[in-house]
Amino acid sequence: MKKVLCFGELLLRLSPRLSGEWIARGETAVFVGGAELNVARALARWEQPVGYCTALPDHYLATEVIDWVAAQGIDVTAIHRSGARIGTYYLPQGADMKAAGVIYDRAYSSFWELAPGDIDWDAALEGVDWLHFSAISPALNEQAAAVCAEAAKAAADRGLTVSVDLNYRAKLWQYGKTPLEVMPELVQYCDVIMGNIWAEQQMLGIPVPVDLRDDKEAYLEQSQATSEAIRKAYPRCRQVANTFRFDAGAGVRYYATLLDAQGFFVSPEHSARTIVDKVGSGDTFMAGLIYGNCGGWWAQELIDFAAAAAFNKLFIPGDATTASVDAIKKAHNNHVY
Repeated sequence: MKKVLCFGELLLRLSPRLSGEWIARGETAVFVGGAELNVARALARWEQPVGYCTALPDHYLATEVIDWVAAQGIDVTAIHRSGARIGTYYLPQGADMKAAGVIYDRAYSSFWELAPGDIDWDAALEGVDWLHFSAISPALNEQAAAVCAEAAKAAADRGLTVSVDLNYRAKLWQYGKTPLEVMPELVQYCDVIMGNIWAEQQMLGIPVPVDLRDDKEAYLEQSQATSEAIRKAYPRCRQVANTFRFDAGAGVRYYATLLDAQGFFVSPEHSARTIVDKVGSGDTFMAGLIYGNCGGWWAQELIDFAAAAAFNKLFIPGDATTASVDAIKKAHNNHVY
């Protein structure tokens, strides 16, 4: 089976219950996460060989975290021990990563301090078939962006498949560079690109009309046009996937698209009146893309599964899915979540 290596920052998510409840109780929920680790956890849950590369301090707390990651079935041999702190962020339970409620505390973390040359990519990529990273890492600082470029180029030069999630976080990108100044250099090495039409506008300069109609047909047309423009601009890219998640009261509407050399494919639309946890849904979608590609699935099967997995995650607390492949397919077929 193909082996995947996910590269990015491990983060501790502190999820307090607000209105002073976390203070009164003297406790708050803590989750081990980070976009790329969430992808790795999903793949390990689905029995896809996967490793994880990040930077963590050489102290007992980080060692406990690494031991926990290894216990999930993830190869941790590529983790680099350096620096003094683990990155964290605060997000009230049930809130959205894109919302104003997220508070990042990542400056001067071990990953934040990584520099080109710190990681031996010959060793880290040994036996690996696929490298995955996300736009969250190059959003930290110019040095982190350079490390991501180093990793992507090393993987591409070895003929590996490289994927990127163009997840845009407005509260990041505070070091004087815009996404459009950084991401095209990284995307040139990528075979599989995931995002949404608005993130692709921010990061790759693919325009979305300001008067785009607010309906599904218009969004699908724009998704196809954006995906075709990306494949034209980045010849290495063979597959572009876009997700659409819209709040609907306390619930959501969700669907996704995929463009490859065979055509343009659209998943079924999923909807729910209430959900549990929005964090990690996009990461689960990315994991579904990787899993289906590694399994040689045809495009419609692939996008249907990725979308179903992402939607299913909305009903699972924590940063990563705990659902099996069979459970996701069963829920999708029965429309039960």
